[in-house]
Amino acid sequence: MQPHKYHIRLSSAEKQVLRQLTRNGKTERRLADRARLILWTVDQCSVEEIAHRLGLHRSTVSNWRQWFWERRQQGKTLRECLQDNPRSGRPPTFKATEIAQIKAVACEQPTKLELPLSRFSVGEIVLWIKQATVVASISPSSVWRLLHRDAIRPWYYRGWLFPRDPHFLAKASPVLDLYQRIWQGRPLGPNDYVISADEKSAIQVLTRRHPPLPPGPGAAGRFEFEYQRNGTLAYLAALDVLTGHVFGRIDSTTGLVPFGKLVDLVMGTARYATGARVFWILDGGPSHHPNTTPARLQATYPNLIPVFLPTHASWLNQIEIYFSIVQRKALTPMDLPDKPAVTDRILNFQERYDQTAKPFRWNFTREDLQKRLRAVAN
Repeated sequence: MQPHKYHIRLSSAEKQVLRQLTRNGKTERRLADRARLILWTVDQCSVEEIAHRLGLHRSTVSNWRQWFWERRQQGKTLRECLQDNPRSGRPPTFKATEIAQIKAVACEQPTKLELPLSRFSVGEIVLWIKQATVVASISPSSVWRLLHRDAIRPWYYRGWLFPRDPHFLAKASPVLDLYQRIWQGRPLGPNDYVISADEKSAIQVLTRRHPPLPPGPGAAGRFEFEYQRNGTLAYLAALDVLTGHVFGRIDSTTGLVPFGKLVDLVMGTARYATGARVFWILDGGPSHHPNTTPARLQATYPNLIPVFLPTHASWLNQIEIYFSIVQRKALTPMDLPDKPAVTDRILNFQERYDQTAKPFRWNFTREDLQKRLRAVAN
């Protein structure tokens, strides 16, 4: 008889494995049901009883008993005996060449296809496919799935700056070496310091027409769109790259004199005044231009060594990270009555920041920069 022909025997260890499958909440329902089916078969439950317990047709129970027994004879594991056979699946709707063409147009600029668009949307891609007769018919959801497989999102854009300085690598590499405590191929000494400095200019002093509203359950905080301008300020700051400590001052504008006062503030501190070398990482702005700044600063502070970044390399200046923190945590949204209030807000935030300040974890090296520049060149 068939029940005798497909009689299943399991060891105690194998029964325990199947019981764990039925108890594990992460097991797929179909696998758990099949594990119960086999356990009840071993306990001599009838096909009708198992079908009733699992809510299955009796032929489904009989078939699975047979498949399990046959796979056991082939030497497969318990889990393999419970799995479905591989299926061919639904035949592909689109050819590989058609899919490649759809993805290629999504990675193209619309203007090169003579389209009056700045960027593609799914709907525009579908329209182009129909006009170019790439495929007979395709839905927007199908296009989205095809692009999603390769994370292609032509409707997203991000700004960037192309490095136009032919000596970009040569100028930026010394700065990246300083972040690794290296100068001209040799490690920095214990009395060498690295300062990253710049200005956050044109900070607008804004007063909202209505006080901001705090957040609540299920509601974001809100601030009034209309505002009154009360002038601008400049925040000049210097970051000790190796300790995370920040020096800063507020002025009405940027320039040689305000920046000189920031240098005096830092270099007047004992550790920098007596340091062997104090490297200042700067961009080429008018307040510290490479043609005039070195001679002017070193005449007053002989141990100060200016190190200039190339044009469009502010993203390599660590003080910009600190400025972004100030903007997000202290100045956005802005709702302060006057310049003294903004000055107090920034300097109080700086004092608060210094209480827990740590150096930034900078992992971008000159080798990483070389790879990025090669990728841009290609």
